[in-house]
Amino acid sequence: MAKKAKAGIDQIHMQNAIKTLAANIRFASVDDPIRSIAVTSSVPNEGKTTIAIQLAQAMASSGKTVLLVECDMRRRSLANALGLHARTGIYSVLCGQTEIGDAVVSTLTRGMYFLDSEPHIPNPDVLLNSKRFRRFVEQALGNFDYVIFDTPPLSAFIDAAVLSTVVDGVLLVVGQNVVRRDELAKSHEQLKKADANIIGAVMNLCESEKNEYYTEYYTRGNSSDADAPAAPAAPASTPVPAAAAPSSRAGRRAQASAPAPAPASNLKPIPSASGAKIAPDTTAQFIASMSRSSNKQ
Repeated sequence: MAKKAKAGIDQIHMQNAIKTLAANIRFASVDDPIRSIAVTSSVPNEGKTTIAIQLAQAMASSGKTVLLVECDMRRRSLANALGLHARTGIYSVLCGQTEIGDAVVSTLTRGMYFLDSEPHIPNPDVLLNSKRFRRFVEQALGNFDYVIFDTPPLSAFIDAAVLSTVVDGVLLVVGQNVVRRDELAKSHEQLKKADANIIGAVMNLCESEKNEYYTEYYTRGNSSDADAPAAPAAPASTPVPAAAAPSSRAGRRAQASAPAPAPASNLKPIPSASGAKIAPDTTAQFIASMSRSSNKQ
């Protein structure tokens, strides 16, 4: 019973972290909301696809319509992760052979839809930089509240950097004990050179910091109901949410003159390798601190 209770608490922590991440994105710009998001990482196996799926599910569960798009065209994984298989994909939509409404498929989460990518698409980076793709993004935003793109790691291909010129913001997933500091710094620099709007970083595959009062609240509440069904086991990755940062891109939507809303008081900063705490909305400082720590070593 103790193991089941712990699994339930871990699941609750993970769900709250994802919901906080979704809320941070919504609060980043209330007057001019961020609606199209590219999710990427520095190297493979940092859990970017998992974060993209969970973020789409969290936004859909809040009553929004979300389109999750497979843009890792060289190594497609969303379809298997979702257990879905479509007859057509994004290439057919861009070529005008299929309408978006006919290509997308619904998922088990209400309000969440999926657009797959055909295998062996030549030159994906050229496709992402085309006028047809820009028109596709505009059309998708006309039919859905949010559009989330799963992209390849930045160390392997430039697809995410190219896509960053089209979407409202980029979310950088950082796998603890997976990516090196220099690899992370290079990825951050590559996005900045593309003038990407990096809305935040998500520390993934890490142990969550559990509050003893928070844990006691749920364990005491559940202990009185012995017949309650056990909560599902928690995934191996627990994301730490990061707040979104405003963009300085010339020509991107102008920011409102009113001050940005204050972040929620319960947000936790991203832990750095040195143990120091950094504000969750300062992605550049997070990258810089890791680089300084690496140089000292």
